Amino acid sequence: MAANLLWTEEDGKLGFGDFSLPEKQKTEDYPHDGNLLKVKTFKDITKLEKNGLFLYESVPGTRVEHFIETADGVSFVVSGDQDAQITLGLQDDTLYDITVDGEDAGAVQTGLGGKLSVSVELAKADKVSVQVKKA
Repeated sequence: MAANLLWTEEDGKLGFGDFSLPEKQKTEDYPHDGNLLKVKTFKDITKLEKNGLFLYESVPGTRVEHFIETADGVSFVVSGDQDAQITLGLQDDTLYDITVDGEDAGAVQTGLGGKLSVSVELAKADKVSVQVKKA
């Protein structure tokens, strides 16, 4: 049956995703900090929803560890077997500073949908840390 696709880390942060799966698998109604989470994941895509709302998507699929969402943004560590485009569901019309593996990746203004995209180079790295914080 399905591997552990969605879990709570020892530090209370969230982990999810499995980019090694050949076919899409999902876990639904996972309780975390008073919310219900749903993950769909496999080699082509990983998607996380919180209470039915979009939170994270990567193309192709990724594994995410130490994911935490705060009022100021999100941070997580991501791994995969190839470079990925990650889209995050954040606050509408807000400026965010992005840091990828400790390097400033610039600032991005979200639109009405609150979506922000960031590219991460995973092909040459084991894991990459990403921080997105209100500017």
